[in-house]
Amino acid sequence: MAVTYNNLYLDVRKQLRERGVDAATLEARELVCFGTGKDREELTRDGGLYASPELERQVWELVERRLAGEPVAYLIGEWEFYGLPLDVSADVLIPRTDTEVLAEQAISYVKPLGECRVLDLCAGSGCVGLAVASQAPKARVALGEYSESALKICRQNIRRCGLSGRVAPIRTDARQKPERSLGEFQCIVCNPPYIPTGDIPGLDVSVRDYEPHLALDGGADGLDFYRSVSSLWQEALAPGGRLYFEVGIGQADSVLRLMRAQGFGDIQVVKDTGDIPRVVFGTLLTEV
Repeated sequence: MAVTYNNLYLDVRKQLRERGVDAATLEARELVCFGTGKDREELTRDGGLYASPELERQVWELVERRLAGEPVAYLIGEWEFYGLPLDVSADVLIPRTDTEVLAEQAISYVKPLGECRVLDLCAGSGCVGLAVASQAPKARVALGEYSESALKICRQNIRRCGLSGRVAPIRTDARQKPERSLGEFQCIVCNPPYIPTGDIPGLDVSVRDYEPHLALDGGADGLDFYRSVSSLWQEALAPGGRLYFEVGIGQADSVLRLMRAQGFGDIQVVKDTGDIPRVVFGTLLTEV
């Protein structure tokens, strides 16, 4: 029986809700748009028209994959972060709303600086660094990433956001001392792998079985990258510059202590919209 685009969307949303998908409304819209080849405006405009059986079948195949655990962002190959539409793949973490707190904090610091250099370390899709560049037009941003596959996504997103003139990808390992040729940055932002190794098997299937473990595994206690970045990367941070970290649930106090022990001052903790401590940042007080 023929179904309109609007009824197809409503049927998909109902199915997702019945299966306990929290963001059923958003995900239903994205799946129907992608499966039918329409953007959001076209879906609204054509809501009363009938979808072909082939398009309907394509949408339900996507729904089946989603209900099996595959994230919508990977199914459609893109996701939005801080108002920017970004390419994503299974080689990078899906940008999350919680991480917008990290971007917001960095932007509020960088924007008044005018001309400056910013490093997004453990960049993944490049979402945080690109958000900073989009809001701080005088900043030059480097997207530092170890994975070659992730760097490919960074390059795609730099072009997609029209920021090729001010944003550059660089291959670097956050666990090693930076090369001096990188120079100094006034701000380093970092959303590192922070899941304790032993916790990964217990993650939701959509994360455990689909998102890259390289971007999840933070070592035995989840703090390996915080240790390396706060100590080894000081020489890449200009004196008086700031280091911003995203942290996992329950990690803020530990990261604060690590940064304090490494000579950072004026350390602050910022909560996300769920009242969870999500960002820890501090100022480099002394030259290395």
